[in-house]
Amino acid sequence: MESLLLSLINLLILLCLLQCVKLCPVVAVAAHSEDVGVQPLSKIAIHRAVYALHENASIEASPIVLGAKGEDSQWITVELQSPNPSQDDWVAVFSPANFNSSICPPDEFFLQSPYICTAPIKYKFANESNSGYTKTGKTSLKFQLINQRSDFSFALFAGGLSEPKLVAVSNVISFANPKAPVYPRLSQGKSWNEMTVTWTSGYNIDEAVPFVEWGIKGKSQTQSPAGTLTFHRNSLCAPPARTVGWRDPGFIHTSFLKDLWPNSVYTYKLGHKLLDGTYIWSKTYSFKSSPFPGQDSLQQVIVFGDMGKAERDGSNEYSNYQPGSLNTTDQLIKDLDNIDIVFHIGDLAYANGYISQWDQFTSQVEPIASTVPYMVASGNHERDTPNTGSFYDGNDSGGECGVPTETMFYFPAENRAKFWYSTDYGMFHFCIADSEHDWREGTEQYRFIERCLASVDRKQQPWLIFAAHRVLGYSSSYWQQATFGEPMGRESLQKLWQKYKVDIAFYGHVHNYERTCPIYQHQCVSTEQSNYSGTVNGTIHVVVGGGGSHVSKFGPLQPSWSVYKDADFGFVKLTAFNHSSLLFEYKKSSDGKVYDSFTISRDYRDVLACVDDGCEPTTLAS
Repeated sequence: MESLLLSLINLLILLCLLQCVKLCPVVAVAAHSEDVGVQPLSKIAIHRAVYALHENASIEASPIVLGAKGEDSQWITVELQSPNPSQDDWVAVFSPANFNSSICPPDEFFLQSPYICTAPIKYKFANESNSGYTKTGKTSLKFQLINQRSDFSFALFAGGLSEPKLVAVSNVISFANPKAPVYPRLSQGKSWNEMTVTWTSGYNIDEAVPFVEWGIKGKSQTQSPAGTLTFHRNSLCAPPARTVGWRDPGFIHTSFLKDLWPNSVYTYKLGHKLLDGTYIWSKTYSFKSSPFPGQDSLQQVIVFGDMGKAERDGSNEYSNYQPGSLNTTDQLIKDLDNIDIVFHIGDLAYANGYISQWDQFTSQVEPIASTVPYMVASGNHERDTPNTGSFYDGNDSGGECGVPTETMFYFPAENRAKFWYSTDYGMFHFCIADSEHDWREGTEQYRFIERCLASVDRKQQPWLIFAAHRVLGYSSSYWQQATFGEPMGRESLQKLWQKYKVDIAFYGHVHNYERTCPIYQHQCVSTEQSNYSGTVNGTIHVVVGGGGSHVSKFGPLQPSWSVYKDADFGFVKLTAFNHSSLLFEYKKSSDGKVYDSFTISRDYRDVLACVDDGCEPTTLAS
């Protein structure tokens, strides 16, 4: 039956490709369905929890006050005791600390009463650090907490994740200032000499005025105001985001730092002026402003997708959900002095409707995102929710339908609900597409992609990069669907890549690494594999979806266009030395070493040269 269904799906895809490219609906096929992970918090049947408080069970957390010296995170100790210990006992972290039925929305339906209607922000099994717990009933656990605008409490549950029974509740602990401004993330603005700073706080505009104090390092500082956004439960589209996954996201502030001098180091700090005239400050951060478009200098770019987040205290690690996430993060932090800009091309946090996880993600990437522009793209785990306008009609976002991503990260799109944009960095021009909205010929996004590719002056910006989350080009992980990429992807876009001579097209979605030859219409246009030179007669397609989430397998087929592939965690680094020389490196997250590389060497005339389906019209007139 399964093989028959697969055959029917393949037949439908082929019919669409051959007979109705513009009219057929997209069939959402997961290239890595056998590897799809499960959000750990979704394994908790919290709506089935019952109260079974025991007078001889206890749980206590310390210290009570966190961040006394202004820290945004702190390790805490939880001591617990149970008269009836079991290997299924687990400890949940709740925030806000009050998680009983009094905070439940009146229109939600649950099976038991009293009930708990909000998922914890993280959890551990009680026997994690002490195998003798089931005999003694006593153990101690370590958790790392981050500032998330509210207090915390800990709960001891029996009955496992599927039949949770609340046995004991801890004391309440809190950060000294839960509302403090935290987790800044930089982004390129709509012009090359503009940087945006976005951060999260607990202060609404009726409590404090948000701003950024900034200036060239060592010189006088100025202040720029910030706008404030948030979203609410009813802004989201489906469970769990609207139900057990809901948590107040706080307030998201964005300030625009304009008229920057190129190549200059700026310092900045986040500020809130309270109504009584006092100020709340973050620590001081710094960034280096962008080069002028076309500037001839060393420029270094990082690209990856599908990283997710992981807990440094080991919590939430159901089925090794995001095993490579911290390794990728740490390698980038380690090499941060040699990175100018980062592109995370979709599937960012894998919150999947558990809103608390967005704080965890922005905290994890803060050392990177507060120092260099952290440019994001939309993936299925950000946007896709049935009947909400996403191109693929699954619920991979867990009901988020793009709202948290579009609010918590700035990107220079004309409309942040339409997640496509262009940006410049020195000799690079980037066209970032949104694979979760229709990209076929005739659509609004298709017209944007062509405008973006056509707008670049290759004399000044020779390195033209296309990126999208899903594989609109080539991946041998799609072998079962006989498409080697998203249905109709290449058929719609390859003539644009060829006409405008795109150097490299990047994708995520498939959780591995694969590089093609320079290719057009399924054919390699060069036999070279490591040192490309001369005419740009095909685009190199790269899957770089091994940022941290579970690894995807390759199929048994070895297409002739697949030059190098690696089922492991990693990222790509591009280094432009000048207008004629580019270095591409694929590095593993485990050790930061280079495992695949190539160079491109060419002159401006090579970009202008006529190639198949990429020639400017000429006339015989003199």
